[in-house]
Amino acid sequence: MNDIFGRFLCHFVLLFFDDILIYSSSWTDHLLHLRTVLASLREHHRKLKRSKCSFGVSSVSYLGHVVSVDGVAMDCQKVQAVADWPVPRNVRAARGFLGLAGYYRRFIKDYGSIAAPLTRLLKEGFVWTDEATRAFTALKSALSGAPVLQLPDFNRAFVVECDVSGSGMGVVLHQGNGPVAFFSRAMAPRHVGLAAYERELIGLAQVVKHWRPYLWGQHFVVRTDHYSLKFLLDQRLSTIP
Repeated sequence: MNDIFGRFLCHFVLLFFDDILIYSSSWTDHLLHLRTVLASLREHHRKLKRSKCSFGVSSVSYLGHVVSVDGVAMDCQKVQAVADWPVPRNVRAARGFLGLAGYYRRFIKDYGSIAAPLTRLLKEGFVWTDEATRAFTALKSALSGAPVLQLPDFNRAFVVECDVSGSGMGVVLHQGNGPVAFFSRAMAPRHVGLAAYERELIGLAQVVKHWRPYLWGQHFVVRTDHYSLKFLLDQRLSTIP
């Protein structure tokens, strides 16, 4: 499929194996894009099953998400599955819950910090505690009330807002009209003892790498509460660290 639609990808076509999503900014453009895609399929002798196709809709379910003019939302059936998940009784059940919840982590502010007590259960031995119960409930609540993420506009500048604490980082990517994505991660043990501005810089480096598809080749704004980072490139080291 990539060979067939390679020149159209990220212009008006998205692909995931044999799932084809065609998107347009106007009805006229959409008809043109649809004809182009169908002509390419015919040229390469590929067929579609009508019962699995939707045409001319304003919202569509795609890979566990609902994409519409308002943005990208979580599939309500998947959210309900998280809400109905019973309290895990073993590592396998906890891993299954985190796998489903983690698929939507970009919708959840501070996901890494919220889920940290549950993640530790997978590494340190499974002993369910009150802290794990609070994290389990908080994660369900956060997923149930997650916002609709805005679709990125690559003609506008992105804004990266970063906040790093002693235990983790929380970052939001937006363009002024609501979040495009959230990112969070627990601070690695080797970084916990570093100075605050060093942890902030490490967090920024990680998130820029993570959001490379959005930020690569783009001018973007970084907002942080560590003003000293602005002068990082102007500093001179007098001693070897």
